[in-house]
Amino acid sequence: MIVTVSTWELLVPGAASLKDKRSVLRSIKDRLAKMNVSVVESGLQDLRNRARLSVAFLAAHSAQADSILASVDRLVADARGVRVVGSSTERF
Repeated sequence: MIVTVSTWELLVPGAASLKDKRSVLRSIKDRLAKMNVSVVESGLQDLRNRARLSVAFLAAHSAQADSILASVDRLVADARGVRVVGSSTERF
C-alpha cells in the first residue's frame, strides 16, 4: 500500500475577501472529495489571495497512485479562480 500526500500553494487573484477565497476553495475541495481523496486547506487561511491545499490518499500500487495523482493535479491546475505557484508530493 502506498500513501500519497500532495500539497499545492495557490494564488487566488480575484479574491477581494476571505469569503471570496473560501468560495473558490470550496468548489475545488468539493470536486476533489468526489475523487475519493481526503482534502484540507492546510495553511495560509488568514491571507485573502493565497491558499494551501493538501490531498492524501491510499493506493494499492505505485501505478494506481500515479494515476490518481495525475487526475488530482490536473483538477487543481485547471480550477477556475486559482493559479498554482508551487507544489510538493510525498509517498510513504
